Amino acid sequence: MIQITGPATFWLTAVLFFIAIFGRYVLFSIVFWWVFKVSMKDQFASREVQLRPRKAGQDWREIGWSAVTSLIFTAIAMGVILAYQAGFTQIYTDIHRYSLLWYPVSILVVLFIHETYYYWLHRWMHQPGIYRWVHKTHHDSLTTSPWTAFSFHPLESTLQAIIIPALTFVIPLHLTAVGLILILMTLSSAVNHLNTEIYPKNFDHHWLGRWLIGATHHSLHHTQFRFNYGLYFTFWDKWMKTESPDFHRTFGEKTSNSISSEK
Repeated sequence: MIQITGPATFWLTAVLFFIAIFGRYVLFSIVFWWVFKVSMKDQFASREVQLRPRKAGQDWREIGWSAVTSLIFTAIAMGVILAYQAGFTQIYTDIHRYSLLWYPVSILVVLFIHETYYYWLHRWMHQPGIYRWVHKTHHDSLTTSPWTAFSFHPLESTLQAIIIPALTFVIPLHLTAVGLILILMTLSSAVNHLNTEIYPKNFDHHWLGRWLIGATHHSLHHTQFRFNYGLYFTFWDKWMKTESPDFHRTFGEKTSNSISSEK
């Protein structure tokens, strides 16, 4: 963990963190856009979830909001670093401090708590009177793309950003586990907003796939608004009966002409 010893170190660290956070978003977005929209466009053309064209200038608006989100994430990350230095967090760097089994378990625990927090936060943000002040910016992207992944109003960015840092104060987490969780978060968000289904046919009924959110699942949220509130997993939507009744049919339509299903 970087040691902050003065104002110069603080601002240098903040700049580096912003570059890492915003750069991670840009890298993941470009890779997914290139692979599925350019390099393999013909193979995945039939997997476009929505045919509505994106608005003029939408990419740049989303990148602008994502830059603001990255600034907020950076500010909160700096707070965690200062708290770590003061000994307030449960972040550790010695891998043998806890059982090696705890490493994967700790990640799963955080992902479950994050999923639970986000699901109920997301439903709250759709309440009348709250939606237009907090969540509307994200839903301005009716047809999503990887650039939509971090496109949030600052209030929503802050609400989304606080949960994982808060957990570092109560759950022992190895430093690399924190980094892995953040990478999984960015990867999942890019996949979910891709607007092109990348999972194979019948994956929505697979023992693992039925619990994972993908582009079809989340794109239906952007068009139907009152279904599919999850972040990584579908279990809260299933338990609370908020999964779209069109999901399995739409998933089947978008994967029925895939190369893998023709073999």
